[in-house]
Amino acid sequence: MQDVLDTAVEQQDAPFLVAMTGDSEGVTWSGTSGSARDGSAATLDTAFRIFSMTKAVGATAAMILIERGELSFDTPVADVIPAFDDLQVIQSIEGGDVSLVDARATATVRHLATHTSGLVYEYWDATMAAYLEATGATPVLSGTKEGLRYPLAFQPGARWGYGIGIDWLGQVVEAVDGRRIDEFCQVEIFDPLAMADTSFEPNQLVDRMAEVKMRGEDGSFGPYEIAPPPHPEVYGMGHALYSTAPDYLRFLRMFLRGGELDGNRVLSQQSVEQMLANHIGDLRVTPMPSQAPPLSADVTLFPDTPKTHSFGFVRVEEDVPGMRSAGSQGWAGVLNSHYWFDPAADLAAVIMTQSLPFADPRFMATYEAFEKAVYAA
Repeated sequence: MQDVLDTAVEQQDAPFLVAMTGDSEGVTWSGTSGSARDGSAATLDTAFRIFSMTKAVGATAAMILIERGELSFDTPVADVIPAFDDLQVIQSIEGGDVSLVDARATATVRHLATHTSGLVYEYWDATMAAYLEATGATPVLSGTKEGLRYPLAFQPGARWGYGIGIDWLGQVVEAVDGRRIDEFCQVEIFDPLAMADTSFEPNQLVDRMAEVKMRGEDGSFGPYEIAPPPHPEVYGMGHALYSTAPDYLRFLRMFLRGGELDGNRVLSQQSVEQMLANHIGDLRVTPMPSQAPPLSADVTLFPDTPKTHSFGFVRVEEDVPGMRSAGSQGWAGVLNSHYWFDPAADLAAVIMTQSLPFADPRFMATYEAFEKAVYAA
């Protein structure tokens, strides 16, 4: 496993790497390679902008309220946030003219958590990219309430499309619970799991924050500035968190242990089982063609394996030879911070850097080699 990291950094497949594995009993392996900032070596306490690794935390926050009976998977979003009913569906875009129609189906909490609501990112959806270009609408990464008001790219429940649903889900949690989402997550998730290095603002992590690198046309890495907006109007649960590899592994190990870690329970065993089930039925997670090549390559995960979505994670429905088992869950952050956990094998793992484009084929080859090495070990 260490050889995989060292080879990747030496060959510039990643600027640096921090990786860890664990099981229900603890950390089983950790390794680092390369320089994370200012020529200093990456360490286990290197801090990351984890972007979409935030989504699983947002889904967990909602699951806590579902367990308490304050919310359900099928609660209509507009029952909690009436303004959601104002969102329409894109019918067509011709030149600068946008045609919108009312939604025919009711979007639910489940739709938000599983990327089946119709709310999609412009980075992987041509229709939404065209909409933002035609209208100049405020993007979600602005950190504003206006930035949440994307129209729907398809009718709720019609298909899977990766997007900003969990940003809205965080707003649902706030509306139901009464606490702001950062306070909710701190009290209900981070404190019980002793995730002391996970936060919505960089704060104590600034001196440990890794530099972001973008791969240029010549294949080399250069500096690039990107981060969630500080002190936003809305903390988007699709992208807002900072964390470290050890902290995130603690979060994943909680699921391996049925909702508890070190004697502190976040979810019941039954809630974890419900959360990790397939929540999209016969729909499937599909490839994500890039609309912004500097930021993301095309994303096609395990192309020969059927994939569904649980309440917060991409889920494989069959064993991947030499790799994760059927029922395994995972996802990633846009700066190539990736994770998965495999309940059948009692295994969780993270492999993290800070680089663009997302799903860079050279990085993804490293990820595959690392996962195969983990299972071989």
